[in-house]
Amino acid sequence: MIGHNVRAFDQDLSDLSGKIGEMSRLAEKQVTAAIEALEKRDAALARLVIAEDSQVDALQRDIEEKAVATIARRQPVAVDLREIVGALRIANDLERVGDLAKNVAKRVLLLSNAFPPNSVMIQLHRMVELVLGQLTTVVHSYQRHDVASALEVWRRDEEIDALHNSLFRELLTYMMENSHNITFCTHVLFCSKNVERMGDHATNIAETIYYIEHGQPLQEERPKADLASGATPPALQAG
Repeated sequence: MIGHNVRAFDQDLSDLSGKIGEMSRLAEKQVTAAIEALEKRDAALARLVIAEDSQVDALQRDIEEKAVATIARRQPVAVDLREIVGALRIANDLERVGDLAKNVAKRVLLLSNAFPPNSVMIQLHRMVELVLGQLTTVVHSYQRHDVASALEVWRRDEEIDALHNSLFRELLTYMMENSHNITFCTHVLFCSKNVERMGDHATNIAETIYYIEHGQPLQEERPKADLASGATPPALQAG
């Protein structure tokens, strides 16, 4: 009977891990499509990103229901309970990544026909590549219980911050050079901030993996690359 219960609980954990992987793939797809919509000014694609966010939300609800049912049936303790709590935390972070992709798509619908300088899109693409790489790596780390790999993701968040800060300064320059650029550049700044926040959620997941395995929060201070002139202005703190 005990062996049966252990196998059943392992299957519950495996099901949660599979749903986390599916949710991650959907969220990453949303991010890719949102940036493509931004680059191409594709309003139809932007609307599709917004509409499909409900799929990510539905998976989060499935994970929550599965986690609650597993706790009620198995009454896990110690690392087993942390596994389930960790899955809930990770699902919440992935849901936020989907929301941030939706925020970018909403910005696309507000943009005029103005086109950003090529260097702007190159930097934004680089940010997105880093974020997607971080998300893929950290979710695989969760599924493999690979704390070392998760900590590498945690340490690399600074690279995404640095790119966001560089893009922030470049867009400010364009706004100062020509007042006609202000509206468009402001929208792109919000998009960049949303991408930077996605990186923060990948870092959150890395911290959750550490918690699952060690039973305590990561004590080190999270590495961040601040703007030379200080923190991001309050106007850019919301997406």
